[in-house]
Amino acid sequence: MNPTSEFEGLVAIVTGGASGIGEATVKLLRSRGATVVVFDRTPIDVVCDVSDDESVKLGVSEVVQRYGRIDILINNAGIGASGGVEDNDDEEWLRVYDVNVLGMVRLTRAALPYLRKSPSASIVNTASVVENTGLVQRALYSASKGAVSALTRAMAADLVKEGIRVNAVAPGTADTPWVGRLLDAADDPDAARAALTARQPIGRLVSADEIAFGIAYLASPLSASTTGTVVPIDGGLHSIRVF
Repeated sequence: MNPTSEFEGLVAIVTGGASGIGEATVKLLRSRGATVVVFDRTPIDVVCDVSDDESVKLGVSEVVQRYGRIDILINNAGIGASGGVEDNDDEEWLRVYDVNVLGMVRLTRAALPYLRKSPSASIVNTASVVENTGLVQRALYSASKGAVSALTRAMAADLVKEGIRVNAVAPGTADTPWVGRLLDAADDPDAARAALTARQPIGRLVSADEIAFGIAYLASPLSASTTGTVVPIDGGLHSIRVF
């Protein structure tokens, strides 16, 4: 199999595919032969709100009507949250979990009947370095992404006998529009960016393209023996210290 066209004939859904990590993933999978459908609240391809089960079901049905199959699901859509454990009320905790965790549940649940028919079924979830690295003022976000990692491993165990692989990437701080908006909202955006960069052992933020390559590796039929894995793409943040 040619590694530059290993997705030929396969249909992939990428949630949150309109920008950042999702957009980079869409471009890479298409360049390697996949038919990719973007699920996003931005009207690029299929308008889908992952916090709305009916929206998810309609989106998945539309893909099947168009292409007759689903082989790959990239659960990338998510939202951020700042603050310590006491800084967000119950409503905000539920809102973030509804998107970051239940959003993946809804998409997977809707896509599973079609993934079960695929000879190359793969699910890749976007977790975060905060799943195993405690960062200040990230209690809610960390809890939601830790749940994504646990969910990934549990799904992998449930589905491995059916030939469906489930993995995740755990990005570090990425140079994406989402992070850019957080920095712009800081009192001193330049200082905030310098602080984020300084904590990265590689001395820079992780690029969306680098994370997309990790997602493509996990999704690829060439990685048929890889399941139940959470791959860090974080510039060494979770595992090495250079000071």
